[in-house]
Amino acid sequence: MIDVRFPTAIQMVLSLAVAERKGERCTSAALASGLGANPVLVRKLAVPLVADGIIISSTGKNGGLRLGRSPDAITLKDVYLSVTDDKSLFTGRSDVPNVCIVSRNITNFFGEVSSGVDRVVMDQLASVTVADSLARIEALEEQRTGS
Repeated sequence: MIDVRFPTAIQMVLSLAVAERKGERCTSAALASGLGANPVLVRKLAVPLVADGIIISSTGKNGGLRLGRSPDAITLKDVYLSVTDDKSLFTGRSDVPNVCIVSRNITNFFGEVSSGVDRVVMDQLASVTVADSLARIEALEEQRTGS
């Protein structure tokens, strides 16, 4: 099963950055509508993002969600680690019988490969901020619309 927490959380954070720029209030229902998702999913993903200070949630008549810090101070790695609990990108099989050279060593080998992949991906995610992402999305929109 494909894990959609990270791309969904990135879309949430970017949507909050756009709303903040426009001076608009953003609710979990509004985010859910833009995501084509259930508001329960948005609220569930908001919990770790709030705990990690990436977003702030307020209740009441004028409540909603907003960024917890500047878009240039939030990296994609921050969002990834917040919503995935630092889960490795790949997981080896633990039920392999030890019957040959490959099966006796595959768990350790795959762990080494997976660890290297994780480092490269985390380095890439750490090098991209929400501000960078929003600038790229705006450039893509300009290309799409020709303006």
